Parts: sequence; structure tokens; C-alpha cells
Amino acid sequence: MDIAERFIRYTEFDTQSCESSETVPSTEKQLVFARFLRDEMMAEGLKDVVLDEQGYLYATLDSNIHDEAERPTVGFISHYDTSPDCSGKDVKARIISNYDGKDIVLSEGIRSETSKFPELLSHAGEDIIVTDGKTLLGADDKAGIAEIMQAMCYLKAHPEIPHGKIRVAFNPDEEIGRGAHQFNVPLFGCDWAYTIDGGDLGELEYENFNAASAKISFCGRSVHPGYAKGKMLNAMRIATEFAGMMPAEETPERTEGYEGFYHLIHAEGGCEKAQLAYIIRDHSREKFEERKLYIEKVAEEINNRYGEEICHAVVEDQYYNMLEKVEPMMHIIDVAKQAMKEAGVTPKVQPIRGGTDGAQLSFKGLPCPNLFTGAVNFHGPHEFVSIQVMEKAVQTIVNICRKSHL
Repeated sequence: MDIAERFIRYTEFDTQSCESSETVPSTEKQLVFARFLRDEMMAEGLKDVVLDEQGYLYATLDSNIHDEAERPTVGFISHYDTSPDCSGKDVKARIISNYDGKDIVLSEGIRSETSKFPELLSHAGEDIIVTDGKTLLGADDKAGIAEIMQAMCYLKAHPEIPHGKIRVAFNPDEEIGRGAHQFNVPLFGCDWAYTIDGGDLGELEYENFNAASAKISFCGRSVHPGYAKGKMLNAMRIATEFAGMMPAEETPERTEGYEGFYHLIHAEGGCEKAQLAYIIRDHSREKFEERKLYIEKVAEEINNRYGEEICHAVVEDQYYNMLEKVEPMMHIIDVAKQAMKEAGVTPKVQPIRGGTDGAQLSFKGLPCPNLFTGAVNFHGPHEFVSIQVMEKAVQTIVNICRKSHL
């Protein structure tokens, strides 16, 4: 089975996660795919295959080096849920062979235009997989799963390639920020791992945002508007006052690279009560802490203005920059870079303007950088992936397995 056939078969499973759910995994349909993968792993000869009740799937490719030397155990991790942002039901994946670099008609009235999606141009001449424009494709992260499985099958078929013990894990609910929450790091038993969950060719990421959430509540006082002078406190108007005190240039749409931001993601309320919800992001831990304090200072200023405790802010950390945990083990980055180069890939080291399961896993004791899958424009109907880039990802994984035991 080639990588394209394996990946397209995976896209046939609807594995969308659900943020409002309180179960693990968040949707039952994720378990349908997890069971399929479990059976496939066993059929392909992987060992120690375990699917726990919460949908975390683990397996082993045994070492083929027979000596007494102590060698590291390396892992590869991908998530099988797809984003709630766009439907993943009845995905119609289609291969465009030798893509000509022009606009793509996905279906009647739906086009992927190179003027809007210039990333397409760098894949002219390649074979790319697209949708019909009515669902996402699911390359985030079924491409990663397909690449890991393809690499394990390749190593099984080529015992002449020496490698140590390799561990594989697939998990649910990454897209809603919970993928690493129930991940059993001691059971996984690796010295380090790589999430195969990145974007286009060559991406190598080991820096990400520090992240926090902020929920700000406002308690107003409702009075008949005709007689409100000196009495009314309009909670929603005061909430907009709070929002206006946030730095106007420090929002997602006005920042890039290492620049952090405050992102207003929800607002609701009326005269009596109102709520704002923000996410706070910064690569610098120092600036991250300053941003959290600023939220609290603005809340304090609002209360000072009105002379009573009408504004209350709750700020909670979500995850941290994995660089802190990867820096002491930079050889794992060197291994990945060399593995890419030997596959004919130029490493593109860049910070993640977001987070990954690898960030949370790094702080649970499993240093875990992120590698490319080939997925582009994910979370929407214009998502695509190049078959040739997926093949390069497979070669990179194989090379990491070969080099990590040395």
C-alpha cells in the first residue's frame, strides 16, 4: 500500500472532536477510527498494541539491533481527531496528478485560487490531494498517522536498516487542546519523541507560545434608563471599556513571528452582567507573565474608576514554550535536521504561533519537537497535501529511526 492510498483511506473516517463535550475522547466516532488503527497495527506486526478506554493508542516496533549496548527509545506521535472548525464527514479526497500551478476547481462554484492560496504554487508539478470544497481534508493529522504507519511498515520490510526500539502513539482531542491530558508518558517509555503534526515541507518546530486564558466578568446595576443617572452601571458598556483598554496593536491580525498578543474570543452580556474571554500568547516567558499581570491591572483600574468591585478577572495557564525542555537535549533537533537533509529536505526551523501536544508532553517529561506532514491550509475546505511531501516525511521518520540508535 502506498502513502496516498493509506492516507485517503484514513480520511474516510469522520473523527471531528467537540470542545463542549466532557467525555474522553470528546466524540465516540473518534474511537471507531482508533479501533481500526489498532487492528491495522496488529496486522502489520507491531507489538504491545494497547488502546485504552480513553482512546489513546500505543504500539512498539522492536529493535533489530542485538547487542548489550543501552540505546534510546524514540517515539512518534500523531492525533487522529480533526478540527471542529469545519466538517470532516463524507470527505471526498481526490488526487490531482502533476498539478499545473493554476486555480483548482474543487466542485461547482468552489475554487482554490492561487491568488488567495499562494502556497499551491510551490507544489506545481507534484501530485496533490484535495477535497471537493465541502469539508476539510483531514491531513491535520491523518497525514501524520499515515506517514508514521508507512515508515513502520517500511522498516519492517527492510530489516537491513538498523534501529533501536521505536514507540508509536496516536491520540484523540488535540484540536480542542486536550490531546496530551491523558497521555501516559510512563507507559510510552521513550527518551524523547516527535509529534508528526507540522505543515509544509521541512518544517521543524521546537518553540511555541506560552498560553493562558482570561475570563473577565462584570456585574452591573440595572435601573430604568429614564431614571438611571447616577445609579445605573451598564455591565456590557463597561466590558467594552475594558476591551478598549487592551493594546490595539497586540492582536493576532497585527502580529507575526515571535510577537505575542491578546485575542478577544468571546463577548456576551447585558446591563446586569457581561463576560469577556481572551486568550493570551507570547513566546517569551517574561513577556507572557507581564501580559497576564496587565489583564489584572486593567480589571483593577476598572474597579478604581467605578469605586466598587464590579470587574473580576480569572487568568489560567494553558501550556508553555517547549523550548525550555528541549534546549537541554538539542541533539534531538540535530538528529531531525540531519534526517531531513539525508532525505533531500532543507530544514525550516520556525516558532509555532500556537501550541501542540508536544508542548504539553515536553512539560510532562517527554521532550517532543514537531515535524512536517505536508498539510497545508488545514481546518478548512481548501486544505491539501502533496504526495511527494508525505513521502519525504516518511523518509525523514525512517532516517530518524536509523540515526537515533547511534
